[in-house]
Amino acid sequence: MKATWNGVTIAESDETIVVEGNHYFPPDSVDERYVTPSRMRSVCPWKGVASYYHLEAAGQRLPHAAWTYRHPFPWIGKIKGYVAFWNGVQVTLGGGR
Repeated sequence: MKATWNGVTIAESDETIVVEGNHYFPPDSVDERYVTPSRMRSVCPWKGVASYYHLEAAGQRLPHAAWTYRHPFPWIGKIKGYVAFWNGVQVTLGGGR
């Protein structure tokens, strides 16, 4: 799977985990050059507290466009640290790393 925005590949992996229709990318598959932490948080009643990231690429910024669960509830621990995307980020089939 490949996550792209503004003509840039943000993440690419053949080992994503799908939860509720979202592909969660392994942390080491995300290109940190384009990701900066956001102060935004949200709570999912069955996954826990999500932390968000802004994306910055090609001179533009997309606020709160990615999220992760740093400390998910035990029953969904497999997504710990994995990153999912939304808000205009295209997640499509692509070559893995």
